[in-house]
Amino acid sequence: MATTLHFSCESIESDGVASTRLLAVEPKNFVISGWTGRDAAAIQHHIEELEALGVPRPSAVPLYYRASQDLLSQSGVVQVLGPESSGEAEPALFFADGEWWLTVGSDHTDRQVESYSVAVSKQMCPKPVATSAWRWRDIAARQDDIVLESRIHEGGEWVTYQCGTLASIRPLESLRDGYFSAAGADAQDGHVQFCGTLGAIPNAQGQGIRPAGLMEVSLRDLLLKRAIVHRYSVQALPVIA
Repeated sequence: MATTLHFSCESIESDGVASTRLLAVEPKNFVISGWTGRDAAAIQHHIEELEALGVPRPSAVPLYYRASQDLLSQSGVVQVLGPESSGEAEPALFFADGEWWLTVGSDHTDRQVESYSVAVSKQMCPKPVATSAWRWRDIAARQDDIVLESRIHEGGEWVTYQCGTLASIRPLESLRDGYFSAAGADAQDGHVQFCGTLGAIPNAQGQGIRPAGLMEVSLRDLLLKRAIVHRYSVQALPVIA
């Protein structure tokens, strides 16, 4: 049985007042969008960034990877096999109570497995997701202003790992429709889609994508002065031969 996700969902009503309701969502169809940048040069940079880790080039841009809905987790701790995994902040859309909602997640990925199969690597790690969400239609017209950010705990302090706005990612509704409409799938409760990420900011040693024991992912709406934040720790299990 799939894990039920629980979200505190904020809507902006016609009078401009925010209201919140709690929604329980049982994921039924989980899709991870890849290679979603609007800027061709930025996509090329991310491809080269991953190629440096041995990851093959994509067969198409964007790509849609199906993943097990059981991977989605709102826990503050994720368990992974070995030390070769890392997270990526992603805007995430899900359908519940008759409409789409926006939250933030982390496409936590086994980088060693990714070097020979991106599709297999998507199945190797839990996918953290926040417990708060905003109604998509409240924010769709100004999505480019929403800030996507991640931080990792490195060298004893929190450092910015990724930072940019959703203007760097293809419009989220185009990614949503690019999968669901193309697949002939009507929106149903439990549809969840991760919608892409940003390049990692290199550290002083020039390392971009890299593991960390603690990660924080967030979406920030500067106009309404609100944020969705999710922090999690990584427990690496031993690799037994």
